[in-house]
Amino acid sequence: MRSVTLALSTVGVVLATAVGNSAFSQSYDVGANATEIKIGNVQPYSGPASIYGIIGKTEAAYFQMMNERGGINGRRINFISYDDSYSPPKTVEQVRKLVESDEVFLVFGGLGTPTQSAVQKYHNAKKVPQLFVTSGASKWSDPKAYPWSMGFQINYRAEARVFAKYILKEKPAAKVAVFFANDDFGKDYLAGLKDVFAESASRTIVAEESYETTEPSIDSHIVKLKDTGADVLVNIATPKFAAQAIKKMSEIGWKPLHLLTDVSISIGSVMKPAGIEASEGIVSVNYIKDSSDPRWEQDEGMKRFTAFVTRYLPGTDVADTNVAFAYAAAQALEQVLRQCGDELTRSNVMRQAASLKNFAPDVFLPGIVVNTSANDYAPVEQLQMMRFKGGKWELFGELIDAEKEPRN
Repeated sequence: MRSVTLALSTVGVVLATAVGNSAFSQSYDVGANATEIKIGNVQPYSGPASIYGIIGKTEAAYFQMMNERGGINGRRINFISYDDSYSPPKTVEQVRKLVESDEVFLVFGGLGTPTQSAVQKYHNAKKVPQLFVTSGASKWSDPKAYPWSMGFQINYRAEARVFAKYILKEKPAAKVAVFFANDDFGKDYLAGLKDVFAESASRTIVAEESYETTEPSIDSHIVKLKDTGADVLVNIATPKFAAQAIKKMSEIGWKPLHLLTDVSISIGSVMKPAGIEASEGIVSVNYIKDSSDPRWEQDEGMKRFTAFVTRYLPGTDVADTNVAFAYAAAQALEQVLRQCGDELTRSNVMRQAASLKNFAPDVFLPGIVVNTSANDYAPVEQLQMMRFKGGKWELFGELIDAEKEPRN
């Protein structure tokens, strides 16, 4: 009755399933029919951001689980994921292949600000949903300019404003160094800091040091930043480079107040490679439960998540936040498709994605929910601050509505 093939290579991941025989009389767009919904995806299974490849693998496993349960509204998911190596030209090539050759219904969860930026205009010209992009760049929440593009995670610029307010509270006379990726990801954070620091930004920020994702090592940047005399570091780096920065800071004995972007908070892929002791005291934010935290052992949502990982991703580190993130994003897509009912058109997908109300994925912190509207393409807008202590993240403070954080 069913066959599932999961092939991993530098070409990508393909989850193919035999279709069921449920019958619906519907209106359909390309990539959807009475028995199947074809979903495209691109991930960096190789290259400088390959650590994120687990996101695509988790999403493939999630849809495999859905198919084993009868699909979504009786339709099985054909999930096709290709490797773009975190290279914008490759992303363009693979997304065109998904849309024009594979004829997918939508593209879901493409990862990376520079890579997904390379195909944003293409998606909107073709009117093919670029849904729940794995990037917090502000450009994914601009429905007037890009009605076919929507992000999922917290907005980078909003998160940076939270960091800036925390800095002003903890160290009013701070000398801030900013280490950031030289792309829209890093520049969005820098803009958010300056939103809050306002006219004092030129005095407060004593150094702005960018890096390229093609660099093999960023050690020299960290040494340079230490020499500025900064007592606060805002680290806006992807996991590989975040780990390098933490390790180098420990080696040279630099101990500023260290704020780290939430995209690099994985204990398994950042803190452990950098050194647990070296990571002590780092401050960040989150909206996802830490499965290694005993407080969630009896949480029903986390029970479902850990059972999923155990069955469909055996051997995977359940504490990897990238796994939990991918699970949450896939749950959100499932909810959107269920809301579409029998109208599987691309325009209806975007209407339903913009009509999520108090949706709470299993792995989100209590009180954090997804809400969207035709004018609000920012699904996740709440977060909580946390500090790395004793080998784990400890939450502190109250929930923060990041999108509504006022600017000075």
